Amino acid sequence: MKAIWNGVTLAESNDTVLVDGNHYFPEASLNKAYTSFSNHRSSSEKGQAQYLSLLVNGEFNPDAVWFYAKPNEAFAAIKGRVAFWKGVQIVE
Repeated sequence: MKAIWNGVTLAESNDTVLVDGNHYFPEASLNKAYTSFSNHRSSSEKGQAQYLSLLVNGEFNPDAVWFYAKPNEAFAAIKGRVAFWKGVQIVE
């Protein structure tokens, strides 16, 4: 699977975890050269999500990457993984 935005592959892995229709990629597969800090947080049944923003080819996509540093026990499989939204395409 690949996560692509603005013509750039942000993450690529054959080891994704599918939860609620979202592919969670191993954190190590994320190209951090395109990410920047975000102080945005949200909460769900999975726990508290933290976000990263994207800066690719001069375009900014705020809070387009999320992860759960300490997911609730039922969602332990997504610990150490990142997911994408806000126009990031997930393709095989």
